[in-house]
Amino acid sequence: MPAAPQDVFLEMLDATLSDAVIHFRLGDREFTAGKGHGAGQFCVRVHEPRFFAQAICYGNLGLGESFMNGDFEMEEGCLHDFLTVLLRNRIDEKIRKTSRLAWKLAWIQLRNRFRSRPENVRRHYDIGDDLFEAFLDSTLTYSCGYATTPDDDLEQLQFNKLNRICEKLRLTPGDRLLDIGCGFGGLLMFAAEHYGVCGTGVTVSRRHCERGNTEIARQGFGDRVRIELCDYREIQGRYGKIVSVGMMEHVSHSEYGAYFRKIAGALIAGGLGLVHTIGCSAAVNEHDPFIQKYVFPGSGQPRLSEIAASIEKNGLALLDVENIVRHYALTVMQWLKQFQQNRAGLDPRRYDPVFQRMWEYYLSCGIAAARASDAAVYQVLFQNDRAGDIPLKRI
Repeated sequence: MPAAPQDVFLEMLDATLSDAVIHFRLGDREFTAGKGHGAGQFCVRVHEPRFFAQAICYGNLGLGESFMNGDFEMEEGCLHDFLTVLLRNRIDEKIRKTSRLAWKLAWIQLRNRFRSRPENVRRHYDIGDDLFEAFLDSTLTYSCGYATTPDDDLEQLQFNKLNRICEKLRLTPGDRLLDIGCGFGGLLMFAAEHYGVCGTGVTVSRRHCERGNTEIARQGFGDRVRIELCDYREIQGRYGKIVSVGMMEHVSHSEYGAYFRKIAGALIAGGLGLVHTIGCSAAVNEHDPFIQKYVFPGSGQPRLSEIAASIEKNGLALLDVENIVRHYALTVMQWLKQFQQNRAGLDPRRYDPVFQRMWEYYLSCGIAAARASDAAVYQVLFQNDRAGDIPLKRI
């Protein structure tokens, strides 16, 4: 007789966890797994026994859907710490070898491919401004910040990041800056205010374009900054500086060459470019099915080798690479804190309890991944001149 999913899951955890103990409470029964006595202690209240089968069969997708449906909750410890422990002990790899996940991930990816890239982008970014206002900073910057101390708040994290990018690009008054995938235009307005540049942003999100241009006009930058609703492949003109933050994740693997070819063609001789992207530091990029299904359909995490190869093939000189993934954990921790504080103000007709738990799980995954997975956040600086000046000291 085959073992019950509950027994299989608990046995797997008990044999694998070396730095934590996890208690599971199901009704009036309690089960314990892990050998990390004196280390991390967690208690998971299981409301539906199907939780164990979901975890065994579908890994993080199963855990995420169980959390969305209220099948379990954390009684002791935080969800993001619980997920960090599972990642750090490579539970996902163990489950992947025995689960039914492969076919389900294949189906999710196939469905995402049938949608165009703009459709996939809009499924996330055009959900509703009120959702993003509930957890982002005042500029609505939706990408990894940069911490100078672990206690930096969200406003400081994003100010540090925006300023650091501007310094890496060596922006000076009068520079023409192109921002590919510009969001609501926060970086463009920052660069115009603090560095005196003229900027153009491009996005395929209608809400980003509409609201961004409204905010640009409100803040008095309308004569220097504008956002256009267009795909990166439709970019016209030449620029001295080009930046792209959180955009490459939405470019398919087959488009990497075209993406950097367009950047190289739009960058004047001697011009500087910077791509900031969530990436993968492993030889094989295992796409997370929960993120693919519920959060960023059709997204990817490029490996550094793929980015470097595309830069080299398009005649650009690679100047600097920085992996700021640990800063992402601190950034998303602030997003989660803001979301938990503000979620009660969201319209339940648009964001029902299942959606809100999905968003909480997504943010918790982001923290865990930045701490303990093969995730990376790369800032890659390059120049359209192999003989150009390289500063003696990095930013």
